Amino acid sequence: MAPNPHNEFSKAIDRIHKEAIPVIDFSGTSSRREATLDEAREELAQSISRITHSIFSKKYGPLVGTVTESTVIAVLKDVENNVYRAKGDVTLVVQELLDRAMGGRKNK
Repeated sequence: MAPNPHNEFSKAIDRIHKEAIPVIDFSGTSSRREATLDEAREELAQSISRITHSIFSKKYGPLVGTVTESTVIAVLKDVENNVYRAKGDVTLVVQELLDRAMGGRKNK
């Protein structure tokens, strides 16, 4: 005997109504500790690795996910280092532009 789709749907709706309502806390305090940069980087690399493995493992072999994970970690570390260095350079350029713009107005 085939299950009645209407009956299954009504059971699902009843279960939703019986479950506890989620509590959303907007106080700004979190009971969960915040992830470190290393943990976030590793989690992102693992996610990209899993996606890459599921898409390309049949064509390129089972190690494509592992290679991708280590590559993503290395690339993210390089990007972080470059951004840190570029931040100082951009700060200097912006400061110089502001000095010239403000200095030009004062001379007139």
